[in-house]
Amino acid sequence: MAGKRRQQETATQRWQQEATMNGTATHRTVIVVGSGPTGLLLAGDLAAAGVAVTLVEKRPRKTSNLSRAFGVHARTLEQLDARGLADELLTTGDTITGLRLFRRLSLDLSTLPSRFPFLLITPQYEVERLLERRAREAGVDFAYESEVVGLRQDDEGVDLDVRGADGAVVTRRAAYVVGADGHRSAVREAIGLDFPGVSVIKSLILADVRLAEKPEDVLTVNGRDDAFAMIASFGDGWYRVMGWNRRNEVFDDAPLDLDEVKEITRRALGSDYGMHDARWLSRFHSDERQAPHYRVGRVFLAGDAAHIHSPAGGQGMNTGLQDAANLGWKLAAAVRGRAPEGLLDSYEAERHPVGRAVLRSSGGLVRLARARHPLLRTARALVSAIVDVAPSVQRKALGQVTGIGYAYPAPRGAHRLTGTRAPDVALKSGRLYEALRGGRFVLITPGTYEDPGLHEGRLTVERWAGDRRTTVLVRPDGYVAWAAEGADAAGIEAAVARHLG
Repeated sequence: MAGKRRQQETATQRWQQEATMNGTATHRTVIVVGSGPTGLLLAGDLAAAGVAVTLVEKRPRKTSNLSRAFGVHARTLEQLDARGLADELLTTGDTITGLRLFRRLSLDLSTLPSRFPFLLITPQYEVERLLERRAREAGVDFAYESEVVGLRQDDEGVDLDVRGADGAVVTRRAAYVVGADGHRSAVREAIGLDFPGVSVIKSLILADVRLAEKPEDVLTVNGRDDAFAMIASFGDGWYRVMGWNRRNEVFDDAPLDLDEVKEITRRALGSDYGMHDARWLSRFHSDERQAPHYRVGRVFLAGDAAHIHSPAGGQGMNTGLQDAANLGWKLAAAVRGRAPEGLLDSYEAERHPVGRAVLRSSGGLVRLARARHPLLRTARALVSAIVDVAPSVQRKALGQVTGIGYAYPAPRGAHRLTGTRAPDVALKSGRLYEALRGGRFVLITPGTYEDPGLHEGRLTVERWAGDRRTTVLVRPDGYVAWAAEGADAAGIEAAVARHLG
């Protein structure tokens, strides 16, 4: 007990010391609130770019094995590949190449134009473990058992009031603050943003169980009558079960036992596979909500603090990680005084429409899956048939669910590649996503252009492995910033200067 008090006193003293830092130091710092996957990736990116980062987390330090997310999509794996983590994460789970969204609607992931043409089934805590290790190695300062209780900002920075485990409140000042603290975000509340939306599913159940009978597939999904269930293998003998029973939609705090989980699973899947030894049972509701803005002054929102939606398609954690990948390099540029005008505003301009699209697509899937009215059931059958027979519709659906199909707005008259996701193309030195591991812009040229050294290690110059003639400038998050055919040295230098600041 005395040891814990000493740890708390040490943490409070550190915060008090850091709270007295002068403006020269604090204008180069960022505080990230929330140590879920979104916050961990963002903090790690900032620290790797040389930014002083503190990650504030209300909970004690521990790795939870009871997290909700279990699927990692192709675009997220590409982002993790750009940080040298994807191959290690692949060893923690199993992959599937077919994703069934409801009884007759399935997507063939094997056709994805990606190094990762599949869905990785692995628990969220494995993603968090790798991202936390990277963040620590990069120098992120973690402050656990620290709750945000107030926030004020001015033209120069943000003051964040944080209450520690000992009850003492200290104020920490930073250049920017990012709220990645979930759907009950204290940061979002502190800046006065609403979180409008509706409940999509009033009562979902979650359970982690062992099974006497092993399902044939890594991911088993089906709906029948008024019940839906899904079983996913964690690969270690434990299985995640999710389901709902339309006939028993109750409040989140209603008791839940294993018998109810078995009943839902039997009705939806035809078997409960001999469930036993539940280590976790939970009941929750699923909302569709999105903050009207992702930026208010020097404060940003990312992940579930900015948007939440139904679990259909497994897009929640993945969308938050894409938010972090988009914001990290932009904040680093701003903190280091190298951000072109409007760069920070582009975070909301690019990510808010994506969040809205995810809400619509996941919500649409849920409504079709739960359809009771004959017209909606007919619409579901029609959607399934169109997706099955129309390659263009299948590609669009794949792009939305996996994240690889989203592109960002491009200026009028820009090259057709501008704003699109850059695939993992072959370079003379290797692969693009290996080149992105330095956290820099990557310029791919067909000629002999050499970096004049004006960008202080923020640009990597590569050559195409083949005879392609397009010059492409790829952002640190793997999207094309600029492209041109037959560009000369002057044109390349102008574009690089414009985007790197």
